[in-house]
Amino acid sequence: MSPLRWWRRRDELPVAELQKSNPVRLGIVVLVVTLIVVYFGFTKHIPFTHGFRLKAQFATAVNIRPKSPVRIAGVPVGKVESVQREGNTGLVTMDIENDGLPIHADATLKIRPRIFLEGNFFVELQPGSPSARTLSSGATIPITQTSDPVQIDQVLTALNTDTRANLQTFLAEYGDALTRKPTPSEDAEQDPDVRGLNAAQALNKAYQRGPEALRDSAIVSQALGGSEQHDISHLIAGVERTTSALNAHEQQLGELIGNFDTFLGSIAAQASSVSAAVALLPSALRSTTTAFTSLDAALPATRTFAQDIIPGVQQTPATIEAALPWIAQTRALLAPAELGGLAQGLRSASPALAQLLAPQPEFFNQTALLSKCLTNVFFPASEAKLQDGANTSGVSAQQEFLSGLLLAFNSAGQSFDGNGAFQRLLVTGGAQTITTPPAPLLGSSAKSLPMAASTALSPLGTSPRLPSVEPPYKPLVACNTQKLPDFNGPAAQGPADGTGG
Repeated sequence: MSPLRWWRRRDELPVAELQKSNPVRLGIVVLVVTLIVVYFGFTKHIPFTHGFRLKAQFATAVNIRPKSPVRIAGVPVGKVESVQREGNTGLVTMDIENDGLPIHADATLKIRPRIFLEGNFFVELQPGSPSARTLSSGATIPITQTSDPVQIDQVLTALNTDTRANLQTFLAEYGDALTRKPTPSEDAEQDPDVRGLNAAQALNKAYQRGPEALRDSAIVSQALGGSEQHDISHLIAGVERTTSALNAHEQQLGELIGNFDTFLGSIAAQASSVSAAVALLPSALRSTTTAFTSLDAALPATRTFAQDIIPGVQQTPATIEAALPWIAQTRALLAPAELGGLAQGLRSASPALAQLLAPQPEFFNQTALLSKCLTNVFFPASEAKLQDGANTSGVSAQQEFLSGLLLAFNSAGQSFDGNGAFQRLLVTGGAQTITTPPAPLLGSSAKSLPMAASTALSPLGTSPRLPSVEPPYKPLVACNTQKLPDFNGPAAQGPADGTGG
């Protein structure tokens, strides 16, 4: 019978026949399904597969067994798969669940005892810092990052007869050191707060300052934590570089230790001075705290200033590059052939200039007085317009003076010959004689004499009227302080006095 035909017969079977089942076969299927459910319920593991495998080397792994739990902060995240010997170490293979991932290269493992009711041991896993490299499945943690529990036999082996004797001696000496009274010479070197006290009493008194010290230690610890992300990792990396450099210079490090011993010996020789300096440290530290507080308050402004000055600093190279040609030209300008020589000449001429400038203040004072006289008296007087009845010109006195002067020059010019070389003087006279009252001649020591002239016509008189008394002459009174005359006042309005006969 062909397979196709057989399947076709199966399709043609009645439904009632298909519903008949074999009880044995059904029981086997139910048993297998039950076993699978129970297996997954207890093991939670798919056969022939494994999760994240992590290996670790321990100095001794006798305390750990397969299926021992692996915990992170007390929470199970896996179990031990196998323990085997590898040289002088024990290699422990663990299966880590997803809840325990990721694991970094600086992870550490410890074999720790479980509580009394649990018994045996477990592996405590510290997955490491996020900044470290992430390990892949199958990686091995070295023995330098693992530790084993201390057993009672190890403690008893360490405390042998000689060790116990040394421990007894240490405890006896330590007790004597705590209770022994100090000698006067030892007491004189101590701080006044602990003089006359034994070591135990001094320690008790030191505990009174514990809160302040612990607070300061907490501040230091918080400061060591850094203010920015990755500060501690950067510090550890720096320490690693420092220790690596020290390891590479082992000989120099040995010499440093020897010299450091000599240095400490020198300090020990100055114990009294060091004690005095240490006694002054508290006040100095308080002042330092105040200084740091002020510095901390100034840092925001300093940080703002630093941020504001960054654009200027960035422009500094370009500024220097642009200033260099100017500096070169300035240096050439200040050379001896240029301003340097001029400065040398000015230096030689400075004494003569100083002598010239010495009398200048007095000269400028007289010039100032002259300017004030011209401004306050002379120019206002020259701008006055004289009222002379029918003969009033209507222009200022200076214009009238210049007009008359121009006419006189024109008249005098007509008295020259055609070549302009000789002046023809015309002298005229008349029957009328004009005399003036006696007047002194300027620059003459002779007595006052009248002045006389002859004219063809009889004069009409003088306008304004000639005063009977000559105005006072005051040469010591400053010109700018004198009162400006009223040229058109009452004295100028009088009729002609007929003088001149």
